Amino acid sequence: MPNVSERGTLMPASPIRRLAPLAMEARDRGIKVYTLNIGQPDLPTPDEGLEALRNIDRKVLEYSPSDGLLSLRLKLREYYHRFNIDVDVDDIIVTAGGSEAVLFAFLACLDPGDEIIVPEPAYANYMAFAISAGARIVTVPSTIEDGFSLPPVEKFEELITPRTKGILICNPNNPTGYLYTMKEMLQIRDLVLKHDLFLFSDEVYREFCYTGAPYISAFHLPGVEEQVVLIDSVSKRYNECGIRIGALITKHPELKKNIMKFCQARLSPPLLGQIVAEASIDASREYMLETYNEYVERRKFLIDQLNKIPGCYTPIPMGAFYTVVRLPVDDADRFCEWCLRDFDLNGETIFMAPASGFYTTPGMGRDEVRMAYVLRKEELAKAMRVLDAALKAYPGRTI
Repeated sequence: MPNVSERGTLMPASPIRRLAPLAMEARDRGIKVYTLNIGQPDLPTPDEGLEALRNIDRKVLEYSPSDGLLSLRLKLREYYHRFNIDVDVDDIIVTAGGSEAVLFAFLACLDPGDEIIVPEPAYANYMAFAISAGARIVTVPSTIEDGFSLPPVEKFEELITPRTKGILICNPNNPTGYLYTMKEMLQIRDLVLKHDLFLFSDEVYREFCYTGAPYISAFHLPGVEEQVVLIDSVSKRYNECGIRIGALITKHPELKKNIMKFCQARLSPPLLGQIVAEASIDASREYMLETYNEYVERRKFLIDQLNKIPGCYTPIPMGAFYTVVRLPVDDADRFCEWCLRDFDLNGETIFMAPASGFYTTPGMGRDEVRMAYVLRKEELAKAMRVLDAALKAYPGRTI
């Protein structure tokens, strides 16, 4: 039997989806599973997007241009201008979700052995895509005690080597919900300029900032515009994860040419998804405000409930719709598996993402989980009752 690739062996299993088979088995046993592991919103997709899907009148569902439909890129340019992100249509490349945008950014910017510095905990797929590109993620740990704020800039500088090609941030952050301040963003900007690096900026959650401070894009930072590689997606802001439409935005001329080669090799992004995304950009202000307000309420409710449970702690996330929670358990991976395999409260249990999968530093996140507040408050209340009971019953409880 031939050997499989080392790359495939090194590829980490998703902490978000790894336990999905256990959740399916629980459902097969008749258990109701409260799904807090994944950022799959339960809110409706905009009517504009659904109507566009229902009323497609094309006779042929053809390939689109490799960089996406021009009409969609024009709409996206208008959208970014609302946030004072000064990009032109030729700076925007449509991708099959934000995931493909990250992968193409890494493939086009990094050679095998190159390094990217990332604050951790970090979105787990960054590690997977870096492995796909033969690159290496080097992490700077942030801590729950500090609310996952940016580690001191000196910690970044200590890790810069001749193989360092970029710094990657997610703002607002997945998995922590942290929102970087202008001071922190300028510190990152200065590092990028000093060492001539790319600044990869995942800004998928820009619509969900819960402070009075303005949203800060990497493109708002003066002097670094051609070094920014912005990652975006329509999945979260329009509640349409399944259409798989994202975008990669860059002003770097040579990089655009390289990325287009990867785009041409995969032919084109999904046509139907682009049609839905283009229409969804016209979603009303009322729709966007209702979505935002719903997450504000869910956030307050979930954080209050979590911090009432003995031994649990989570800081208040200032963006996105995730939070990382410290639990009084010996091993959060084991606890999450136990909840799905061995525990239920009156026929109900809870599905969480172990936070260890969002770290690369051994031992970090061992007693933490990521939760996505993507369920209605009534469902969140039931999930918290299940969590409280599970923690009381779990054999590995630490307090």
